[in-house]
Amino acid sequence: MGKEVERKFLVSGTTWRDLVEADIRIRQFYLAATPGRTLRIRISDDASAKLTLKFGSRARVRDEFEYPIPLAEAKEMLAFALGRVIEKTRHHVRHRGYLYEVDVFGGPLAGLVVAELETPEDVPAEMLPDWLGREVTGEPEFYNASLALGGIPEIAA
Repeated sequence: MGKEVERKFLVSGTTWRDLVEADIRIRQFYLAATPGRTLRIRISDDASAKLTLKFGSRARVRDEFEYPIPLAEAKEMLAFALGRVIEKTRHHVRHRGYLYEVDVFGGPLAGLVVAELETPEDVPAEMLPDWLGREVTGEPEFYNASLALGGIPEIAA
């Protein structure tokens, strides 16, 4: 079992684009979701797939279990997706020694750009990049399960 310790931010600038080290095209969808637990499939670059189970509240720390699964089976499970399939490109961006994952959403969520920072320590505000906007950690409408199963946050509408 792993612990996911993350913060989420809306992205307010574009200067991060010059710092991108890598990017991954992602399609992900949910097979089950209830308060405090989700079962997700993620297909990366149409080349590999993972099944992820997350447990806990939508706060900063959750228990996470992740397993590789055959790509063909992941694609078959698309037929059982709840809600919308999320399409996004994840960009890896480093700032002051921290890795940020900047997700640029496509499809119905086009216009939404969210950065995630996974680190167990609190990063002081003066250490955060200036292209980060409002912190949305703990705001359910910006979590992927809500994006798949619920409405579109006003920022992306």
